[in-house]
Amino acid sequence: MESTLCDLLGIEIPIIQAPIGNLSCVDLTVAVSDAGGLGMMAASWRTPEELRRMIREIHERTDRPFGVNLVLQWPEAQHKLLTVCLEEGVSAISFFWGDPAPFLKRIDDGGVRSMLTVGSSEDARAAVDKGIDIVVAQGFEAGGHVWGNVSTMALVPSVVDVVGSVPVVAAGGIGDSRGIAAALALGAAGVWMGSRFVATIEASAHQVYKEAILRASADDAVYTRLFDLGWPGAPHRVLRNSTVELAGPSAGGSGLQVRPGEGEIVGHTEEGAPITRYSDAEPLDGTTGDIESMSLYAGQSCGVINHISTASALVVELWQETRHVLESASEVFL
Repeated sequence: MESTLCDLLGIEIPIIQAPIGNLSCVDLTVAVSDAGGLGMMAASWRTPEELRRMIREIHERTDRPFGVNLVLQWPEAQHKLLTVCLEEGVSAISFFWGDPAPFLKRIDDGGVRSMLTVGSSEDARAAVDKGIDIVVAQGFEAGGHVWGNVSTMALVPSVVDVVGSVPVVAAGGIGDSRGIAAALALGAAGVWMGSRFVATIEASAHQVYKEAILRASADDAVYTRLFDLGWPGAPHRVLRNSTVELAGPSAGGSGLQVRPGEGEIVGHTEEGAPITRYSDAEPLDGTTGDIESMSLYAGQSCGVINHISTASALVVELWQETRHVLESASEVFL
C-alpha cells in the first residue's frame, strides 16, 4: 500500500507508537522502528542530558527513523530539548498541548518532519497554515492526556477534509487491526497507538499496570482531571481503580474534582521518591507500593487489548491483519 505518511517519515508500516510519557523508552522505540513503524520517545519529563543519552543509544541500536515528542505546556524547557533533538539527528518531532509556531523554523531548517496533535478540524487547519507536515487527529477515546472533545470516527474525516494533501494520523481508541482499517477507511494515512504499546514487553510500565489494561473493558477507561498533580487542570483518561472509586462521582467529567486522601503517599519511584495519590506519575517497572491506585493511563481501546507481546512482533502482526481486514472487506462489498 502506498502511503504519503511512510514516504515522509521513511518508514514501511504506517503505525506510530505514541510517546507514552515515561513508559516510552529506548527498548520500545527501537523495537517499533526496527519493525518498520515509527518509534517515539517522550522528552518533556526528561533532562536534556538524559534525552541526549537515550537518543544516542537508539542510534547505536537502529538505523531506522524515530521521533521525539515535546509537550508545549512548558515551552521554555522544550526549546532546550529541541536543541538536543536537532543536534543528535532525530527524524521527526511531534508537538502536543500548545502552539508549535515558535519551533517550526528550527525544525524546517534542520530537515526534520513536524507533527502536531489536534482535537478539532479548526486546530488542524491552523496547524497546516503554520506549516506542520503531519497532523495527528486525537479522538476523545484516547488514553493519557486528551486535547479535544470529538470522537475519533467523527474527527478524522473532518480533519482530512480541511488539510488538503497533508497526511492525517488517527489517534484514540485504536487497539487492533480492525481499528487501523477503519481509520484508513476514514481517510487517515496512518495510526497513532498508545495503550496498545503500553501492553508490550518493552514498555517501561509496571507489570500490574500492563495486566490491568488486559482486564479492562472500554467502560473502565475514565475521562477525568483527578490525576493532575504535576500537570494542573489537564484532562486525561485513566483506568478505573481504587483511587477513582475513592473520589466517587466527582471522578468523571471535566468539572472540579473532590480528592479524598490527597497527599497520601501510595508508593515510591525506583529512586525512592514518594508518589502521592492523584499524582500524574505513571507506575514504572521499578515503582513500589500500591501500584493499582496510581495513574493508569489508557484509552477505550483497552477493550480489545488481550495479550502482551513484543513490540516488534505486534507491529508486524497488526499490519498483516489490517491488510487481511481490508482485503476481506473489498471481497465482500466490491
